[in-house]
Amino acid sequence: MLAKHLSDSVTVSGQISSADVLQLAADGVQIIVCNRPDSESSDQTPFAEIEAVARDNGIAIHHIPFSGSGLSKAHVDAFAPILASEKRMHMYCRTGNRCQNLFQATLGVMAETAAANQPQTQAAMPHYDVVIVGAGSAGISVAASLLKRSAQLRIAIIDPASEHFYQPGWTLVGAGEMSAESTRRETRDVIPKGVTWRKQAVVKITADEKVVELDDGSRVAYQQLVVCPGLVLDWDGVEGLATALGRNGVTSNYRYDLAPYTWELVSSLKQGVALFTQPAMPIKCAGAPQKAMYLSADHWRRNGVLPQIGVQFHTVTPGLFGVADFVPALKGFCTQYDAQVNTQSRLVKVDGEQQIAWFEDLSEGGKGLREERFDMLHVCPPQMAPSFVAQSGLADSGGWLSVDPETLQSTVDENIWGAGDVISAANAKTMAAARKQVVVVADQIIARRSATSSSTLYDGYGACPLTVAQGKVVLAEFGYGGRLLPTFPAWLNRATSATRFGWLLKKRIMPWVYWNLMVKGREWLTKTNPEKR
Repeated sequence: MLAKHLSDSVTVSGQISSADVLQLAADGVQIIVCNRPDSESSDQTPFAEIEAVARDNGIAIHHIPFSGSGLSKAHVDAFAPILASEKRMHMYCRTGNRCQNLFQATLGVMAETAAANQPQTQAAMPHYDVVIVGAGSAGISVAASLLKRSAQLRIAIIDPASEHFYQPGWTLVGAGEMSAESTRRETRDVIPKGVTWRKQAVVKITADEKVVELDDGSRVAYQQLVVCPGLVLDWDGVEGLATALGRNGVTSNYRYDLAPYTWELVSSLKQGVALFTQPAMPIKCAGAPQKAMYLSADHWRRNGVLPQIGVQFHTVTPGLFGVADFVPALKGFCTQYDAQVNTQSRLVKVDGEQQIAWFEDLSEGGKGLREERFDMLHVCPPQMAPSFVAQSGLADSGGWLSVDPETLQSTVDENIWGAGDVISAANAKTMAAARKQVVVVADQIIARRSATSSSTLYDGYGACPLTVAQGKVVLAEFGYGGRLLPTFPAWLNRATSATRFGWLLKKRIMPWVYWNLMVKGREWLTKTNPEKR
């Protein structure tokens, strides 16, 4: 008999024998619960035989049989007083799965009952098996993946946003290659069936009570929590930027409403100066700032006006891209576009009316502030973790949710996981990363709920389809430490070169995969490959 713990006092196993009952008695078990109907298979020990040995050894025994998909309220009601006794208990069925489902379902009902017996403020508190903070790519997808594994889970997603976006498409919107509307859905239309959507914002996580507090003053309780609210774009982090956006040539593909304005500027500019900026890391999709530059410059080149436009890229980082293998190809396109690359250069102030930007030289022996006039300014803003995460006691020194880099479980609380842009793991904050993370989180939570372990681990995978020209993409796929993790064989896609296949994947295939597979729990291209230690 191979038993595992569901709690400190409850164990579970597959079919047991009379000899197993004697061992259970020696281990101090006081109650046995059988969830297996008799005659389910020819080799199973009849309940009556198990019952006789149990009673002879002073063990109370209960028969609450049901088929694999036949768990009902009647079974929960029958089991609840047994579980409430808090005595040492062993449950069994054919494999143990039915017992685990009954145990978890009964725990949930007991929690709701206990809440109803509390003062009204407590009784009003809803309880869920899993609460997911954030209805973005990670939140929707992890909910769908959890339900794929356990359809009986009671899941709530908390997010105030009425719209859901496919944000990787905004780079193409800014290049006139995709419509903004095609990247948008109503949030209610992407919430998985059976999941409760609470349209509020989380303001506090109280982990020691297993509760999240919402902006309307209500509280929601959970057994497991997934924190994936994304990150915050700090438009006020650059003086004058917030009021300058959307006019006088100041734009950003990091906003749904501004990406079309980017294309308006690109398509109308015939001469002048175009500046593209990137702030300090970490940021959402670290390649996006230079993608805007490449696609804009390529458009100007194809239309014969590039020689009249001075293109500059200003980045706080010391290099063009964080993974060295991809830098030669990117530098080649910077040369083709005669783009001036300024590393360790931070945008600090914008005057939209005067069309002037100021940059701080961060290099050793830097020359202070540098003033640049512009006709077009594409800005990637500074980015940070949401304040309720940074102040939760669950964050690292930078404010990001502190997680184990492989399991994505909180390093502070074993019932909390993170996914998407908010986590501390040293991966690229991309949609592709979330695609693989949600599978890890779903498997880890199911294992936690069934008192087992999961071998599904995250390898730090992220992908950045660097759109270096119309019809060409350098598909940068890499994991922790810059380890290359190409999905496709070299004959189909040359990993460090600009390819037509990468463009097809970016423009045609991945948007379809997102809307039809990822957010629906259909896990395509999600296998991870952690580096052996």
